[in-house]
Amino acid sequence: MAKIDVKICGLGKAEAIQAAARGGATHAGIVFFDPSPRNVSPREAMALAKNIPPELKRVGVFANPEDSLLERAILAAKLDIVQFHGDEKPERLRTIKSRHNVNVWKAIPVATTSDLEAAKRYEDVADLILFDARQPKASRLPGGMGIAFDWKLLQKYRHRTPWGLSGGLRSDNVGEAIAITGASLVDVSSGVESEPGVKDPAKIAAFLRAVDSAQALQEPA
Repeated sequence: MAKIDVKICGLGKAEAIQAAARGGATHAGIVFFDPSPRNVSPREAMALAKNIPPELKRVGVFANPEDSLLERAILAAKLDIVQFHGDEKPERLRTIKSRHNVNVWKAIPVATTSDLEAAKRYEDVADLILFDARQPKASRLPGGMGIAFDWKLLQKYRHRTPWGLSGGLRSDNVGEAIAITGASLVDVSSGVESEPGVKDPAKIAAFLRAVDSAQALQEPA
């Protein structure tokens, strides 16, 4: 099977980026959402991005961003991918993809099987669908809270668009998540932190080793 891609999200320090690169991550996520403890400004992202090696794809994470923020962030961090966690409509994603020449990911909050149907609205525009856990109604954050959904919902799910898995993943459960869902990409943020917004290089390394082990178990004998 193809190598499982791994996105380490909410990166804010050079040492965390280095740990992600050393361990074999494929995507580096930078959050541009003010209420998040992982938020960075476009100016900060410009300096941060200088530490991202070419083998890591740069993913900017947004939720209902203003066009001005989106444009400044894409230029500052030289983003390859923009990932949306708000209620952005397919038409807006199509415009952004064309205007900025970037790939577009759309996060879909999941709690029940019916939530998976929402992904179909984006199948002709999104380059990847990211199935994430639906957050509590009182939360100001659309993700990054360490909450998982029932992965068995994805066991027999088929979608035209490539998709990945997020929400509540850690080094001690990502192998199970991959085995159940067959996800080709996993996305982690709070699961590799020592506290909200503070990435732990040792936890990043452990997570990436766990993904490698899960990959090995799925390889044909």
